[in-house]
Formats: sequence, structure tokens, C-alpha cells
Amino acid sequence: MNNTKISVLILLFCLLAIPNSWAQKGGKLKMWYDKPAKVWNEALPIGNGRLAAMVFGDPVNEKLQLNEGTFWSGGPSRNDNPDGLSVLDSVRYYIFKEDYKRADFLANKGLTAKQLHGSMFQVVGNLNLAFNGNDNYTDYYRELDLERAVFTTSYMVDGVTYKREVFASKPDQVIVVRLTASKPGKLSFAASFDGPLQKSVKVLDNKTLEMAGLSGTHEGVTGQVKFDARAKILNSGGTTAIESNKINVSKANEVVILISIATNFTDYKTLSTDEVKKCTNYLTTAQNKPYSTMLKSHIAAFQKYFNRVNFDLGTSSAAKLPTDERIKNFSKSFDPELISMYYQFGRYLLISSSQPGGQPANLQGIWNGSTRPAWDSKYTININTEMNYWPAEKCNMAEMHEPLIQLIKELSETGKQTAKTMYGCNGWVAHHNTDIWRISGVVDFANAGLWPMGGAWLSQHLWEKYLYSGDLKYLESVYPVLKSACEFYKDFLIEEPSHKWLVVSPSMSPENTPSGHSGCALTYGTTMDNQILFDLFTKTIMAAKLLKKDGALMADFQKILNNLPPMQIGRYGQLQEWIGDWDDPNDQHRHVSHLYGLYPSNQISPYINPDLFDAARTTLIHRGDVSTGWSMGWKVNFWARLLDGNHARKLITDQLTLVDPVKEKSGGTYPNFFDAHPPFQIDGNFGCTSGITEMLLQSHDGAIDILPALPDDWKKGSISGLRTYGGFDVSILWNNNQVQKIIIKSHLGGNCRIRVPNEVTLIGGKTMKVASGKNSNPFFDTAKVKNPLISASAKINALHLKQTWLYDLPTEAGKTYTIICKK
Repeated sequence: MNNTKISVLILLFCLLAIPNSWAQKGGKLKMWYDKPAKVWNEALPIGNGRLAAMVFGDPVNEKLQLNEGTFWSGGPSRNDNPDGLSVLDSVRYYIFKEDYKRADFLANKGLTAKQLHGSMFQVVGNLNLAFNGNDNYTDYYRELDLERAVFTTSYMVDGVTYKREVFASKPDQVIVVRLTASKPGKLSFAASFDGPLQKSVKVLDNKTLEMAGLSGTHEGVTGQVKFDARAKILNSGGTTAIESNKINVSKANEVVILISIATNFTDYKTLSTDEVKKCTNYLTTAQNKPYSTMLKSHIAAFQKYFNRVNFDLGTSSAAKLPTDERIKNFSKSFDPELISMYYQFGRYLLISSSQPGGQPANLQGIWNGSTRPAWDSKYTININTEMNYWPAEKCNMAEMHEPLIQLIKELSETGKQTAKTMYGCNGWVAHHNTDIWRISGVVDFANAGLWPMGGAWLSQHLWEKYLYSGDLKYLESVYPVLKSACEFYKDFLIEEPSHKWLVVSPSMSPENTPSGHSGCALTYGTTMDNQILFDLFTKTIMAAKLLKKDGALMADFQKILNNLPPMQIGRYGQLQEWIGDWDDPNDQHRHVSHLYGLYPSNQISPYINPDLFDAARTTLIHRGDVSTGWSMGWKVNFWARLLDGNHARKLITDQLTLVDPVKEKSGGTYPNFFDAHPPFQIDGNFGCTSGITEMLLQSHDGAIDILPALPDDWKKGSISGLRTYGGFDVSILWNNNQVQKIIIKSHLGGNCRIRVPNEVTLIGGKTMKVASGKNSNPFFDTAKVKNPLISASAKINALHLKQTWLYDLPTEAGKTYTIICKK
């Protein structure tokens, strides 16, 4: 074949590679912008659970800021304070004597970690692509296609249209960059690596860049995580040449760049992997595959999870505007497509940052551009890590839950030594932070870190996963973790002096301080602790019964359960945050820890304990709506559980307030849809996705509740593929705020009890059976809480609930049932 024919074929290939639709702006699930990202909070995230990049889309100087999920500072380490046992009794003594300052002093001396307060998730570095002559570009467009998990940018220079596509492939374990132009021979640029923790940058040949580095030393722990990053340039046409530590590409028709990164991390105890070999193997395998094959397998792997749920609130004329403009205008005009896109962005982030076999999503998911990120970008387990995984099961991403389940198993091992060393107890314990090395001691300082409930809260995810799957083999695998967590509190709980209740001491209500305590947070028997322990012991007892294990031990656990403090209603009609009536109605702290019993737990119900339900509402009104991003995300869930869809909708509006990407402001959303704490924390995104789901479907209160908190202005819509307790998949279609159709697939069989806002009938004319009595399906056995102690001055407001209808539908495993609105 002669050169002329080759050139014609190359030109034809380039033109075919640029479909007509790529220049179209936006789409239902496309975040798009009309200018490049100038700062990190404008860049767009891609990830495969292990590798991640923030892509800026600059026509002149493109930057891919790179992360690898196991690249953390330090190395295998512990942070237990060996002096814990020597001060524990004294700390408790002074807390009971209300000498909180003395208790705080001793706790900081003997219980808080002496030096190590957790390692840092760190940036690997950047791949830079410098294009000369692109300064005067026009027709700029940048998008993140949430449905395909592909970043695209395009622009025109001198009559030539340039396009870049970027994705992080799970099947091939590389980040793929494809550069094309509408005319042959027009791609010229310089490629280079740089990074703050690099040890060397090399050009291995005229096609391959390499950067090697070592993680940072932090708080006395030497950096031991080595990384190897490589970029392979595969060009069609043109030439490549080496210049210092760069590769220059000249006059190419198309270029595909494959980025591979690996570390020496093996597991939280071991750093023995050959990072160079691992990195090279990924690259060698991927470079032999056509781009189209890698793209196809990437999309298929991503859509396996993403396409399970579809959410539609209707179309919006605002879709013609860039996404940052839509966020800016959201509070002024109804934009239903922005809500559904924001919802799916949360699902996109979890799929992209948490994959089976990898690390869980941390405080920033898997995206971090710093060597010293805020709060070390580690795992804060007094709310934030748990919130990351609230959407996992109900939003049909159960596999994304697996890295967190693995973390909990590993933490239960490291936490055994902490329990023994610091407290002389059996079982396992973790406090309010952990990291990739699974530290379980007290970090920061006593007023924030001395909260020995992190492991107990994380353990709820073990049981929650079972409720959706009904998998007894799985339950048996996690039962030892639940049992061991209970064994710690069996040894650790102590009688408080007034009522002889069993309480956690020392502890706190994260990260709040009661008035009159001299600025000291330490106390005992906080409401959140009691609620978490109620769940832990109740669910462990239920698991043991299902598995037919440990009957005598469970009887001991039941005695402990019977002696925990009840929830109490205080003098303002509020749910008390502490064991004493110390709440301030003007306290608008971001943590609303004592409403754990409302969400994510199910201890507070309008149908079982309306007095507590009303007290929770009073508490939330006192706290107010304005807060940091993740806190507003939590409050969406609270108001959904309070069955107030309009208030939940108001919180979503508050959250979708555009925040300047450079200036720090509490709450809101950055131009790239990231949650603004500030700075960026990913839990706010996950919290809102969870909260929107709770507005449309709940299954915690003895039945599957259809549209329990539908806002007035979400008049018409549909959502499909959600999951509930008992192994049911649920899809809902509604119009004029009334249910039109419900489709339920039963995976486990058993009774399906539904609560609906309007009367329905089974398709085919068969009448639905009106429900009565207890739901016979054991997955909906609602936990009962003891009656609260209500002070004489408490004022309980009358609770008015909207009328609903309750039906029972017997189901068989594997069958699908369609329910339609009654004519």
C-alpha cells in the first residue's frame, strides 16, 4: 500500500473518530462548561476505584492531577497510648464529679495518641501536556458524561477542531487519554510528569515517561510507600522525540496516552509489592489493545452498576446552560434535571472511588491534589466515612460497599490491641479516625478524638448489608466482628451514679460541647452513644439467633441492652443530646449526633414513638438549616425521615448554592458539583444522594414506604432500580404527586408490605390486601426502643401525619409484580 492511500485512510479514520454529536452541548447526564478549569474545584473527576485524575481541560496546558488509592504517608503503624489504663479510672472519676477540666487534662496526657494522629492520603503528581499555538482557541466545550464515565473537551484553533477524551478503566487498570484533530498532522505537544513527592522523572524511550516517588514522612512515621507512574504515548502519524525529561510529539494524527500507576502496598500490614513490575504489567497489557476496545470495556464495566438506577424529574430548559450557571441559578428557578444529575453524580462518585478489592472512599473519595490535605483526607468515622456509604445498598451499588466492609474487618483486628492496651478490655474498639494502616487509637485531642464509638457505628454497615441481601453466609463472615464489638462494651461500660444505667465513659457527643462544661466535651452516656449501642447489641443478638450461635452470651448482651439509658426529652421539647438536660436551643452546631436514632438508625418513628419523633423535629428546628456541606446533606436525610419533603427540598436548594472555587464559604457546591465543607469533602455529595432516595423510598419502619417525603414541586417523575430491606427492587412512576405505578421484583420472596400516599390495586384487577398487624417478613422487624424519660416540663406538639394506605403483597423469589393506581 502506498503512502497516499495510507494518508487517506488515516484522514478517514480521524474523521470517523469524531462523531457529529460530540460538538453538541450538554445532555441529561452531562456536566458541561464553556471554559477550562483554572483551579482544582473546577476540574472534573474520573476514577476506577484505584486510579483517579482531576482533568482541567486547558487547551494550552492540560493537566491531569493523579491519585492512586494506596498512596499514603508513613507506613504500617499504630497509635495506641500505653498510658491509657493508668489514667482511665481517674478520668472517669473526675467526669462523674463534674470536674471536666481535670478529666480533659488527664485524658490528653494518658489517652490521646502521643505523636501519630493518622497518615495522609497524598497526591502522586501530574501528567502535563503543553500545546504551543493554542492560545487563541474558540468554540470551547468541556464535559463529564456521567453515564459513560468519560471526560471530553473540544475547541477550535485556526479552523482545526481538537478533541480530548479521558477515562479511568477498571478492566484495564489504566487511565486512557485520546487526542484527535479534524485534520491530519495537527497534534503537536510536549508531555511531562511532575510531582511534589517525586524521587526521579525519566524518559525511558521516545514513547515512555516514568516518575517514581516516595510518600511523605508524617508525625514521626517515615514515608515508606513507593510509587511508580508511567505514561505510554501511542501516536498515529507524526514523530516523537526526547527532550530532557519530556517527550515531544510532532504532527501526529491521533495520540493515545496510557497512564499506569502502582505502589508497593500489599495490605495494611505489608509493603512488599513490586510497584515497578505491577505498573509495567498493567501498561504492557493495555498497550496491545485498540482504543475502541478499551473504551467499550470501560463503559460496560461502569454501566454494569450505573445503569441500575434511572431517575427522571422531567426536562429543563436550563440544560442549555453550562452546569456552573445552572447551579448559580438553581435557587431562582426550578431545574429538575439538575436535581437528577446531582443525584446521579453521587452514584458516579461512589462507583469511581470505591471498587471491590480496593480501598474505601476517604474524606475526598479518591481525589486529592495535596501532600497535606485538610484533615489528612483520611477516614473520619464519627459520621463522614459512614455517610459515604449511605447510598451503597439502597441505590443499587452493593458491590461498592465491599471495600468498607473489608476496612471494618481489618479495623476489628487492629482494634483488639487498642482495646487491651488502652482499656484492658476484650473485643475491639476504634475512635473517631482511622487511615489506610487501620489505626484505632485516639487522634487529635480529647475534646474531639476521645469517642470510643467509631467501630460500633461502622459495625452497623455489616448488619445493614445483610438486610438488603439476606445472605446468611455473608452474615456468618461478619458475625465475629459484631460479637467482638459487643464484647468490648461488655467490659468497658460502667454504671453512672444517678440511675445506675450502663454508660460509655469517657466519651462525648461528636464534636460538640454542652454549655456549662468549661469548654470541655468529655462526659458519659451521651444520647448518640446509647443509640449506637442499642443498635449494636440488638443486631448482634438478632444475628446470633439467625446463625444459632452463642445463646448464653446473647443473654448477657440482652441484660446490658436492658440497662442502657433511654432517650430523653428535655425542657425545650427537644431530644436531649446528653444524659443531662444541657441543650441550648440557640446551638446550631454542624453535628446533630443525637439524631442518629432518626437517621441512619430507625429508632425514632412516627408510627411507634411519635413523642420522640416530634422531639427530633424540635431539635432539628433549633439547629437550623445553614451549615457546612456534609451537615446539610445529613439534614436532607433527617427531614426525609421526618416525612417533610418540602423542607428536605429546601436543604437541597441550600446545598446547590454555587460557591466560589477559590474563596472558602460554609456549605454549598463548587462549580464541579463537589460538596463544599469547606474545603471539599465528598460525604456531602453522598449524603444528598442518600437523602433524595429517602424522600422517594424508605424501608426502615416495618414497610416499604413509597414517596414518603415527596416535595410539592416534584409533581411528576420516575425512579427505577432502588433496593429495600428484604431483597426487593422497586421502581416508581408518579404524576400530580400521586403514585401511578410501582414495579417490585422480589429476590428473596416473602411478604411485601407497602405504604403509599394514595390507593392502589394489583395489575390485572386483583385487589390488594389491606395490611394489618405486624409485618410477617422478618427483614422488617422494627427495633423497639424503651419509653423515654419525659420531664414534667416537656411540651410535646401534636403530630399530624398525611393519610397513607398500607397493603400486603405475598411474593415469590424471582418474580416481578406491577401495582397501579386505583381508578
